[in-house]
Amino acid sequence: MRLFLLPLLLAWLAVPSAHAARSAFQARCEDGIPHAQVQVTSRGAAGYTIDHTQSYRTLARLKGQVPARALVLGLTRTESRVAVRSTGAILQDRVSGYECLAPRLAVELWYTPAVIYVGREFAAGSCSYREILAHEQRHYLAYLNHLPGVERRVRAALQQRFGDKPLYAIRGQSSALLSAEIDARWLPYIKSELGQVERVQAAIDSPAEYARLSKVCAGEVQSIIRSQEGKR
Repeated sequence: MRLFLLPLLLAWLAVPSAHAARSAFQARCEDGIPHAQVQVTSRGAAGYTIDHTQSYRTLARLKGQVPARALVLGLTRTESRVAVRSTGAILQDRVSGYECLAPRLAVELWYTPAVIYVGREFAAGSCSYREILAHEQRHYLAYLNHLPGVERRVRAALQQRFGDKPLYAIRGQSSALLSAEIDARWLPYIKSELGQVERVQAAIDSPAEYARLSKVCAGEVQSIIRSQEGKR
């Protein structure tokens, strides 16, 4: 199916500019069917659970790439999700063999419920536990705060693309063309926008923050880590 994507995308038909006279079919399409509609929404907070069963060594493996000498005392994990539903009114012209489609797009963005890990070496309720948890809650809030901006940018981009004019294609092709364009262009774009949150997350995990966490609570974290390293 992907092999035929480019020909499909090129199959949208050009229409005369606004300064040119409309054909009878254009007039029917632009005046006789509902205009294109774009709806983009994001869900509210999905909440999080706290997992206190994993060691800081396991969390380092879960996180993957970690700066040299940095310890992963806690970790926040969630996944972004996007759903796009496309429908629209179609009007066909038997004489020309063309059709027009007024897209109706509904896009929903959300994150799965997060899991906040705090290394099991840090006793629940202790000073070090509270500091690590507070740091991870910053990561959680960063995910939530990122969604409204993505929602605005995606809505603006889709409205610019589809506007309030119908799309034209050869009869029987418009729905397939719309689906193909969503898959090839818009889903990757939306996922890329969602992924920009990782820049914010990386800034939270700055070297200065790693250094701060290692020294909080009058050296409690360092003492616990030294104790654990001595058992290896």
